[in-house]
Amino acid sequence: MQDQPSDAGLDLVAPTTREDLRDQEIVLIHVLAAHPTHLIVPELVREITAGAVEFAEDDRMERAVRDLTGLGLLRCPRGIVVPNQGRRPLQRASGGLKWPPRTAARISQRT
Repeated sequence: MQDQPSDAGLDLVAPTTREDLRDQEIVLIHVLAAHPTHLIVPELVREITAGAVEFAEDDRMERAVRDLTGLGLLRCPRGIVVPNQGRRPLQRASGGLKWPPRTAARISQRT
């Protein structure tokens, strides 16, 4: 099991779901790494996408912020993206990151 990449379990889900989960991971890691610096959603998206001009990429990152907020992993008071301090959103596991079981179950119910 230790030789599996962090997304090894994602081969059983649809490609769009896989992409959504990766986008959520990217957003969450970026927010946690930037903390305690607070970014508004457009600034966060711009930092992650490095100013890409593709609307689709911006839209994917904004959707990831919305999904993570819905899961209770992020909060967006007045448009400022901050991690929810009451949760431990990700667990370190054998060289990668994985969703805790309860969060993974909530994500799978949405798909």
